[in-house]
Formats: sequence, C-alpha cells, structure tokens
Amino acid sequence: MKSKLTLFALSILLIINSCTEKVKEQGDRGYDVKVGDNVENIKFNLIDGTTLSLAELKGKVVVLQFTASWCSVCRKEMPFLESEVWQQYKDDDFVLIGVDLDEPMEKVQAFVEKMQTTYPMSLDPGGLIFSKFSYKGAGVTRNVVIGKDGRIAYLTRLFEREEFDLMKEKIGELISE
Repeated sequence: MKSKLTLFALSILLIINSCTEKVKEQGDRGYDVKVGDNVENIKFNLIDGTTLSLAELKGKVVVLQFTASWCSVCRKEMPFLESEVWQQYKDDDFVLIGVDLDEPMEKVQAFVEKMQTTYPMSLDPGGLIFSKFSYKGAGVTRNVVIGKDGRIAYLTRLFEREEFDLMKEKIGELISE
C-alpha cells in the first residue's frame, strides 16, 4: 500500500511539474529573461573566424537572432531581417548577430549561403548562448533586442509581421537615442 501511495504521489508531482512548465512556456514564450534585464557579457565565435563580445558592442544596439537551419520559421524570417533590419541599420550604431543553435560550422556556412544573409552568424555549440535567454527545449525563432545600455529592450518569438514591425520601430528608436 505504501509503495502504491508513493507512486501515486510521484505521478501527481510529475503532472503538476509538466503543467507548470507549459504555463511558463505560454506566459513568457520560453524566455528566461525579460525586458529591462541587463545582459551579461557574451563572446560570439563567428563563422568567418572572428570573435565579438557584447562588451565590445556596448554603445550599439544589438539584435541576437536565434536560429537553426532546420527551423522553417527561421527561414521565413531571415530574408526580412536581412533586407528590413540589417541592410537598413548596418551603417548605424547597430549589429545584428545570428546565433545558430548547436550546429556544426559546415552546416551553418551552407545555411547562410542558401539564405543569402550577410549579417554576422555565430556558432552556439550546446546552446550555451541560447540558454542564457531561454529555457532548455524552448523553440528558436526569437530575437533579443539589446539597447546601447546593455539592457534587453524588446523580445520576439516566432515570426509575426506585426511583432516584427514593432521590433523594427524599437530598433529605430534605440538607434536615435
């Protein structure tokens, strides 16, 4: 009887934990950060062999675009990021960095070539950069906009035109500050 009761209690705890995780994912869209949070210094290993860090980019508006070659929504969003964000702001105090989730260099290089993007792309082995912003297992297709002060100014999830346009407005405002 005692083992059945223990098994029942464990089952209930697993169900509660599962429901809590689902609510967390829906409420914060898988982010473990929020607008206004400071972003710690992160080092990016770009596929062109160079490195960048957020500390070097202080005073610029930075967008981190989390992506992966297997992500269909990422593929849908990337041409808009290239033409409407990167090409528009690349000559200002602005940097857009694609952060490819846990794929090898050769795959990421082929992905960038196929997508015809020119903004810097970083490798993210093991999803270590991704995990600084989102919960493990949360979907990619997300953008983190960081203001010149190093604080998160805007977060997107998936690719919805209205949210994308609001992100562009926010980037323009931050650059003008």
